Amino acid sequence: MPKYLGSKYSVSWMDRIASVDQAAWDMLAAPLKTPFLEWDWLHLMEASGSITPGTGWEPQHLTVWSGRRLVAAAPLYLKHHSAGEFVYDNAWADLATRLGIGYYPKLVGMSPVTPVAGYRFLIDPQADGQRLTDLMVREIDRFCRLNQISGCSFLFVDPAWRLRMAAYDFSGWLHQSYAWQNRDFRSFEDYLAIFNANQRHNIRRERRKVQDSGIRIEPISGDDIPRSFLPLMYRFYVRTNDRYGPWSCKYLSKTFFDALYDRYRHRLVLMTAYDQQNQGLPVAMSLLLIKGELLFGRYWGSFNTIDALHFDACYYRPIEWAISRGIQYFDPGVGSYHKLRRGFEAVPSFSLHKFYDPRLQLVLQSHINAINRLEHHQIDAMNAQLPFAKTTLKNYP
Repeated sequence: MPKYLGSKYSVSWMDRIASVDQAAWDMLAAPLKTPFLEWDWLHLMEASGSITPGTGWEPQHLTVWSGRRLVAAAPLYLKHHSAGEFVYDNAWADLATRLGIGYYPKLVGMSPVTPVAGYRFLIDPQADGQRLTDLMVREIDRFCRLNQISGCSFLFVDPAWRLRMAAYDFSGWLHQSYAWQNRDFRSFEDYLAIFNANQRHNIRRERRKVQDSGIRIEPISGDDIPRSFLPLMYRFYVRTNDRYGPWSCKYLSKTFFDALYDRYRHRLVLMTAYDQQNQGLPVAMSLLLIKGELLFGRYWGSFNTIDALHFDACYYRPIEWAISRGIQYFDPGVGSYHKLRRGFEAVPSFSLHKFYDPRLQLVLQSHINAINRLEHHQIDAMNAQLPFAKTTLKNYP
């Protein structure tokens, strides 16, 4: 039931995004740079059985209405564990246990199992954004206190929105991500020119290994994607996650991948790898999403282990494709240090946190700046290892 706040706005909590009209939601989400807060993406996660209370994600979406018109929304989830968030808050959970404070459930705002920056409240640009933000934070605080929720976190937030939320007692916690930025490159060879001679040779050698093994990689996007490739992408996704055992993040169902074709292929780019024996069926694929001038790497998999194919399908070929289309920014996803060797910078991303127990909140506010300074030093140390030619370092932060 909606709760009325004065004569202008009412709020409602929705336990599924299907309760909100798609067109009304996307009027708020479509103008954003991120594709991961759009109705179709979030709905497919819920409708496919991937993101449900049974998997530890209980949808509690906050919506704000002016009469019958949706003017603001926040995708939110009650979490009964911290898996699938990629913000590792084990230390906070341990501290809560030591203090005798129940850490779960907690309220989390993010696009589930999608560690990509861009989360924020969705607000009608024609409405009073400040007033709506005030209202939404007050309602979240009320909801959490009423239901004995330990805290609220917004993960992988939009950088500008993070600064605005500091006024509401949310502390920013710095994390390290990766990014490639287009410096007016005209070709992949132009991009290679920023590397030192040794790494240019290594990258060319890795790409030759793929070619010499008889593999060719072709990008396909949007309506050119065959329907049969999405179920195949699910098989690759499962194989990749199975390699990591208990450290995997295997939430997405086959139904999710199948439905992407009908509902979301306009955002998809597949890097499809073929060998000489199976020209019609890819032996490996990476799945990326595109919106405007931004490219996002998400999932990858292969039937066989082929030396350097992962690097070519997930990094080199997408960069080559991005340059040819004027893409300005490529987020390759979370991962290890090998991304530095391929030219991805370490970049800061933030989560926002508030605890409702005053003891936890005091520890958070007292120590978060020191924690963030250490992470800044780590990012600087990582970028000092970027294998760029000395003549290009001054132009490449």
